[in-house]
Amino acid sequence: MARVYFTIGGNLGSREKNLEEARNLISARIGTVSKQSAIFESEPWGFSSNDNFLGQVLMVETSLTPAALMLEISYIESKLGREHQGIMYSSRTIDIDVLFYDQLVLFTPELIVPHKHLHKRRFVLEPLNEIAPNFIHPLFSMTVHELLSSCPDECKVWRYQPVGA
Repeated sequence: MARVYFTIGGNLGSREKNLEEARNLISARIGTVSKQSAIFESEPWGFSSNDNFLGQVLMVETSLTPAALMLEISYIESKLGREHQGIMYSSRTIDIDVLFYDQLVLFTPELIVPHKHLHKRRFVLEPLNEIAPNFIHPLFSMTVHELLSSCPDECKVWRYQPVGA
């Protein structure tokens, strides 16, 4: 079984419900969710929008190959209303990215692991640090905690507080 770290998030529609449905579909189609971070809220990264993102990181135990994993991710994103618009960064109902697949280093047209931007994204590193602070990035030989400490991203990221909570 491989341990795969995912980031899931979105800023359109019922954001909390979309995260819950994504977790449920990942559990049903990909593998056991053995750890999950708190939900974090963040400003959009790489583009402007009035809608903040909700996101979290999951650790999933899976027997799927990287190629099979990507097919399942595409299915789940499509089922939850994700529309790929051909532009790099835009608002979306759900986005599922693979951060790490064990210590695998892989560069294919379908999947690059470790995720090539994770070390530059506070909205990924904050929740990842919550569940895997000592995980060592296989290319940088730094822990997640060290990556977070040196992250240049200045976008605001905070623990999500549902309205009325």
